[in-house]
Amino acid sequence: MTIHEGAQIPKWAMERVDAQRMKTMAAILRDPYPVHWDRDANEAIGYGGQVINQGPLNLSYIANMLMAWQGPHCIRRLQVAFGRPVLDDDNVVATGIVDSIDEVDGERRATCTITLQRDGEDVVTGTAVVALSDE
Repeated sequence: MTIHEGAQIPKWAMERVDAQRMKTMAAILRDPYPVHWDRDANEAIGYGGQVINQGPLNLSYIANMLMAWQGPHCIRRLQVAFGRPVLDDDNVVATGIVDSIDEVDGERRATCTITLQRDGEDVVTGTAVVALSDE
């Protein structure tokens, strides 16, 4: 199947963001910020006792989408903006669309608009450059 401008990247879903994974990631990253693991602290700042997912985990959902689409070594550039927090138990979906296709140093690359959405709302937005696998 030939990839073309306007093509949709197959969606990738994380059906339930897990608070225990956030706590583990906070330990791995040595991230002392309590919003990632302390429900009581988040209650006090208006998040209803839910914990906030780390940015790298949100970014990994988009990376998983791209790698599922074009393989584990496809990502050439990934630039995002984090707009809204992702909370434990959220269902998020990574989506993307091919904006253009170019050739760089003999490699076909797609520039794509990418998003991470929760309930249809964009929570992470950005651009990815992806090497296209042989078709």
